[in-house]
Amino acid sequence: MEKKVAGTAGYGENAAQLATQYESIEFEALHHDVLHLFPTQPSAILDIGAGSGRDSAALARKGHAVTAIEPSKELREEGQRRHALLDIHWIDDHLPDLQVAKRLGRTFDLILLTAVWMHLEKQEREIAMQAIAGLLGPEGKVMMTLRHGPVPPGRQMFDVSPHETVELAAQSGLQARHLSERADMFDRTDVRWSVVVLEKV
Repeated sequence: MEKKVAGTAGYGENAAQLATQYESIEFEALHHDVLHLFPTQPSAILDIGAGSGRDSAALARKGHAVTAIEPSKELREEGQRRHALLDIHWIDDHLPDLQVAKRLGRTFDLILLTAVWMHLEKQEREIAMQAIAGLLGPEGKVMMTLRHGPVPPGRQMFDVSPHETVELAAQSGLQARHLSERADMFDRTDVRWSVVVLEKV
């Protein structure tokens, strides 16, 4: 039986609708303020909480070797179906431990967590940051978006500050490279986002 991950609550049941919503926003539009920090040479990229695979697909098209982690079986299958022609390595794994990713025995140049971190409670965030840092190669980067606003019904989310995230990252040998704020791409006036880019010291 598939292990239920608390942070995935509300996603599997609405996978098709959510995938359509995610795919309606282009990769370049979503990450416009940090596009200059993405690798330009073919690199190893880990997309944690890949959802419908929008970001993984965009990066694979640019020639990167992409591993996509998605703990929701339904969303993972949506992503595999929508981007079947692209060379994306999909795996069933989840934060905070990332046990399957660790068993791959490799490191990554970039680790992406888009709208993921807020699903973890404080103790899980501490474990997850250590796991992420351990999967990062020399001078590798972590790109995160943090959601702020009311929690949708049926979901598990926590309001996580960018400053707490930077402090936690420092304990795992990561330093802040970029911090910014942005409005919600779906025009929800009560939701805003923080963008955090961390770099291995």
